[in-house]
Amino acid sequence: MNLSIPWKLTELPFEGNFETIKILKTLPAAHAALAELKGIATAIPNQDILINTLGLQEAKDSSAIENIITTHDDLYKSELNIDSEATPDAKEVQNYIAALKKGFHLISEKGILTNNYIVQIQEVLEENKAGFRKLPGTALKNATTGETIYTPPQHPADIERLMSNLEQFINDESISDVDPLIKMAIIHFQFESIHPFYDGNGRTGRIINILYLILQNLQTLPVLYLSNYIIKRKSDYYRLLQKVREENEWEEWLLFMVEGVRVTAKETILLIQKIKELMMQYKNTLRDNYKFYSQDLLNHLFQHPYTKIDFLAKDLSISRITAANYLNKLADDGLLKKNKFGTGNYYVNTSLFELLSDR
Repeated sequence: MNLSIPWKLTELPFEGNFETIKILKTLPAAHAALAELKGIATAIPNQDILINTLGLQEAKDSSAIENIITTHDDLYKSELNIDSEATPDAKEVQNYIAALKKGFHLISEKGILTNNYIVQIQEVLEENKAGFRKLPGTALKNATTGETIYTPPQHPADIERLMSNLEQFINDESISDVDPLIKMAIIHFQFESIHPFYDGNGRTGRIINILYLILQNLQTLPVLYLSNYIIKRKSDYYRLLQKVREENEWEEWLLFMVEGVRVTAKETILLIQKIKELMMQYKNTLRDNYKFYSQDLLNHLFQHPYTKIDFLAKDLSISRITAANYLNKLADDGLLKKNKFGTGNYYVNTSLFELLSDR
């Protein structure tokens, strides 16, 4: 697929053979894994459990690709809204999960992914309203040498034109009939090459990946995240992106992304199965030993790896005193771990925390 004419950032659809024999051979396994994941994810009674727990994992991994590093402990503490406990990086990761949920809400409501929605996602991510780049000077550089690797379009009119074209490519099925997984990889490449924002392009682009799979009905929930796969192969990810730009070599990039979907889907299936098994263990223990057991209580303990009295009181519509009694009893019996912050406490579902941290 290596063409003699050097690649140039142009409007979609690109010309070329994006469904080589090698690529076509990889697609059935990736689609099968996606279908299995879609089924197992929708089998969880309270889907907010997966959106929250797996979304937090994605937020952590996607941010780490951009060298925004946080621990699971910092991340879950930041979810408790304890400002004194939250690190700046953990707050950025929390912005990511908020942006992801914002995007999921928008496409679920409207069934399309517009540039307006992409801007709204980036606004939540970066906590600013800068919108698309309007000033020149943006360049992608080698973090070690400082050498400019790639210069995205600089003129605001070019950015607007290319993003309008990308919006049409995402939403108009008649423009390209390639497999949606191939199209997702092309969309991701194009978005990262346009680099429309001053900051947050990588993380916004990875949110677009999962939103596109949902729009294509390949997933129902935002639970298939490629960031864990990418961070383990970070050098390949950037190398293959650049190889398309320098050599118009698409096959390796497309194979990388399709394989990423297959591997990530399989890993996520195993993780969800482990979460379901752990939930069943807790359900049996709570139901057999505690008069205050309810499905809402169980859901709460798995939606929030770290929780506090106010959270439980709100979720179960009970008083703070009752919520405190429930949590303290579970902590006394070893089902939760009680920790102090300031003059209050927070409670950790250690089994769930360890499961998510091991990933």
